Amino acid sequence: MPHDQEDTIAALATAPGAAGIAVVRLSGPEAWTVAARVAGLPCPDRSLAGTFRHVRFRDGGGEEFDDGVVLFFAAPRSYTGEDVAELQCHGGRIVTRRVLEAALAAGARAAEPGEFTKRAFLNGKMDLARAEAVMDLVSARTERAATAARAQMDGRLSGDVNAAFDRLIDLQASIEHLLDFDEDELPPAFCDEAAAALSSLELDLGRLASNWHTGHLLREGALAVISGLPNAGKSSLLNALLGRDRAIVSATPGTTRDSIEESFDAGGIPVRLVDTAGLRDAASDAIEAAGVARSEALIRDADLQIRVVDASVPLPPEEARAIAALPPDRTIVVLNKVDLVPMMREQGTENGERKPGETENEQRGAENLLSTICYLPSTICRDSAICRVSAKTGENIGELARLMAEKLADDEATASAPEISERHRSEIDGARRAVADARERLAQGGEGLVLAAGRLADAAAALGRITGRVWSEELLDTIFGKFCVGK
Repeated sequence: MPHDQEDTIAALATAPGAAGIAVVRLSGPEAWTVAARVAGLPCPDRSLAGTFRHVRFRDGGGEEFDDGVVLFFAAPRSYTGEDVAELQCHGGRIVTRRVLEAALAAGARAAEPGEFTKRAFLNGKMDLARAEAVMDLVSARTERAATAARAQMDGRLSGDVNAAFDRLIDLQASIEHLLDFDEDELPPAFCDEAAAALSSLELDLGRLASNWHTGHLLREGALAVISGLPNAGKSSLLNALLGRDRAIVSATPGTTRDSIEESFDAGGIPVRLVDTAGLRDAASDAIEAAGVARSEALIRDADLQIRVVDASVPLPPEEARAIAALPPDRTIVVLNKVDLVPMMREQGTENGERKPGETENEQRGAENLLSTICYLPSTICRDSAICRVSAKTGENIGELARLMAEKLADDEATASAPEISERHRSEIDGARRAVADARERLAQGGEGLVLAAGRLADAAAALGRITGRVWSEELLDTIFGKFCVGK
């Protein structure tokens, strides 16, 4: 990525395609001049700052092809900290392409991915953590993901990281100051106090790292796999959760031959909800067998298992064993078709006698449901991962969605720490290891102090790379190369 900030850059800042308005953004020392050429305005002066003009856009040959608005933002009070102009034209691929081409012909160059936000960072308008949050906000697929990105843009993560960075620098400076003393002249309580401070810092860094899982789910989305025996109601459950008929439903076992994937919002967590082929050994043909194999692979990779059981029939022992092998902290057992069990018999019913008004079929259905629950593994029962639903009537579908969100994300952790990314976690973990090493070195005195100071410098550098207090061209290329061109 080029890094010459003397260039004036241009890019489409809105999504391509049909729309009422599109925006071409310009940033750099000649942004106003280029905008004036495209808009047919005289040479601009500083009085244009904070104003807008209704104009007619023209190409390099002077031909007018659209009308719109041009806005002027003066450095440093702009997104990038440079002079910025925005050309607002009618939406659509043809018009926006002509506006951008006119800007390039007038002296701008095409912006690289993320170059506007990169310039904002280099000009001190935001730190790296806030810059990354810009892309998180643009990419957010749920309200909760957008709220988390907004909090990071407001400095929730940066504040915690900067506080830890400053503590590290202060401790490092104190240790380096003591290196001028002989070992026997060291303040007697210094090493103990410094070790205690580092222990506290380790705990704080651990708290920061604790919310990576939630951050990962908000950014990348969770994989939730609906699995179970044929005809358990998996496709019906998918349709019920989505609120529309997405999968074909049939009473014939083995209808779903391949996985069906849809997006789903589980309490603010974006979810890839996948309905899989029914699991059975005796597949009817090679196509169904391939679908079963794909289902098993998805189950292994899932963040959340939704195991659907037909509650109106006895639970086969082999299915109980399969459920027992699933990780209880990532599994929800859905007892489906409770609408076929209108009279749910409680445990302890004496002699299997019918309740008043209960038909023989109702009695058998209640006994089947009781049998199913009794066969479920105790680990599943202890984790409260059982949800009784009717995909047909919609009974308890909302409760299932709530339980999915509860299983996927720890709300207590979310409330106590910002949702960090994989890059942040890697740097925080590196800082924690360096702090732990420094604490051990302190006990050695003498040379140990030198090594401790060095490890604290390593820890500070790791945290500095999160916010950009320490950065390299390679780091910036990695981060901003993931952005869209207009941001």
